[in-house]
Amino acid sequence: MAAASAVRAAGRRSRQLFDIFVAEVPWTVSSKELKEYFSQFGSVQRCQLPFDRNTGFHRRYCWIKFSTPEEVQNVLQKDPHILEGSKLTLKQQIHRRRSQRKNQSE
Repeated sequence: MAAASAVRAAGRRSRQLFDIFVAEVPWTVSSKELKEYFSQFGSVQRCQLPFDRNTGFHRRYCWIKFSTPEEVQNVLQKDPHILEGSKLTLKQQIHRRRSQRKNQSE
């Protein structure tokens, strides 16, 4: 039980390192296709597309990590983002230092 909560906590920490959260990802789109699509805006370092263990399908959202803040701005300036006929919903992740998070929770 403790091991499972440690894995979840590590997952939350790693997601905070991503630049953009993408929702409404079509079922038919793979992480490779997402990476190819977003690479038109800059160098994609990482694309995390979580899967549901029970169904085997992805959960229709992902996180994207870019190399520079300028590349993130390039993505956010374009609207709408459409893949396979579906409009993607993008949200910029806010990077906070550990000391800032502690101060906000107090």
